[in-house]
Amino acid sequence: MGVRLAEVVVDCADPLRVAEFWSAVLGWPVRRYDEDGEIYYDLEPPAPGMPELAFVPVSEPKQGKVRIHLDVAPEPGSTRDGEVERLLGLGATRADVGQRGDETWVVLADVEGNEFCVLGPRS
Repeated sequence: MGVRLAEVVVDCADPLRVAEFWSAVLGWPVRRYDEDGEIYYDLEPPAPGMPELAFVPVSEPKQGKVRIHLDVAPEPGSTRDGEVERLLGLGATRADVGQRGDETWVVLADVEGNEFCVLGPRS
């Protein structure tokens, strides 16, 4: 027996807006679905077995630093700083979570303020 990571859920005030942002970040298509009369969005991963990103509506605002976050890394041929600039152009903002300033990653926030990190290239 065992489990696999099936999806990562992001609470949102505007799930479609956040899903469209992450779709532009990752290049994964947005899917809309209706469950019990509630509209949800998720991103379809490019390969079977990869976890989906799901975006669900919540009424309360985000408070404080998120306890879990996503890390993204540039594709081969891209750079961390180049990706940071691209993501800022998509609507991300720089986020201060108490970094020392000598980290190898950059902390950004998505269009609703959820922090994520842009790492250096991975092999």
